[in-house]
Amino acid sequence: MNSAPFSSAQLRESVIAVPPLTRDASLKIDRAENAKLIKHLEAGGVRSLLYGGNAVFYHVRLAEYESLLKLLADETSDDTVVVPSIGPAYGFAMDQIEVLREFDFPTAMLLPARDIVDPDGIATATRRLAEYYGKPLVLYLKFDRWLDADLVRKLESDGAISWIKYAVVRDDPSQDDYLKEVMDVFPAERIVSGIGEQPAIVHLRDFGVTGFTSGCVCVAPAKSMEMMHAIHKGDFETAESIRKWFEPLEDLRNDINPIRVLHHAVAGAGICETGPLLPMLSDLSAEQIAKIASVAKGMMAD
Repeated sequence: MNSAPFSSAQLRESVIAVPPLTRDASLKIDRAENAKLIKHLEAGGVRSLLYGGNAVFYHVRLAEYESLLKLLADETSDDTVVVPSIGPAYGFAMDQIEVLREFDFPTAMLLPARDIVDPDGIATATRRLAEYYGKPLVLYLKFDRWLDADLVRKLESDGAISWIKYAVVRDDPSQDDYLKEVMDVFPAERIVSGIGEQPAIVHLRDFGVTGFTSGCVCVAPAKSMEMMHAIHKGDFETAESIRKWFEPLEDLRNDINPIRVLHHAVAGAGICETGPLLPMLSDLSAEQIAKIASVAKGMMAD
């Protein structure tokens, strides 16, 4: 694992993969299968891994958190950056930070929540968690106006933010007043598009954010990396063709469920066995799983 302090250049050097977390039949974290997925991503050129929603970090046990972090640190190459998540509950995040401080991860991402929170309270929690950790955190803006721009500005002034994952879904990503407001108060070189390949061209070309996260990169890492490089070179025709290539799998994620579809896509592509989902997420039907596998296998064959 690359344990160097965070540099904004990291956000341009690699697509930030947001992988699922594999488990065995008894729901224990499966080290061997997770390692297969990590090696698959690294073989495709990916050097940044963010373990958050797709890995269902919302529901990990505190009792398994230390061994999980050790797995991620040990199974990644020396030049791969790993960002785990904390939260979404404040007390749970504080307990997780006590474990995190034993490792050399450059930062951690605070998972967003909408229940029993308010914007000022979220900002206060973010500030206190960053202070307790001793490092700024990744701010995940998943909901419209989850934190208004002024709160983001204050958190940046206080040194509480490492970088921002902007993932507010719009029918038309080119029309996004909230993203504009955030970019007015926070450096563009530390903001990434957080919704995969589909809005990435618009976010990078038209708004000026620096990189993007992706779940579908877990199936075809080299292809997603090619898209990122094309955008940075201004070759938007190539980037658009790759965006469309990813669209069938992303459409399934949007139509069914992003986390559950990606979970089965990675397995269906033959990359590794992802195992069962943690309770709080139900499984998909056999028909849905077969459809996902067909699309994922087709991507591997291209």
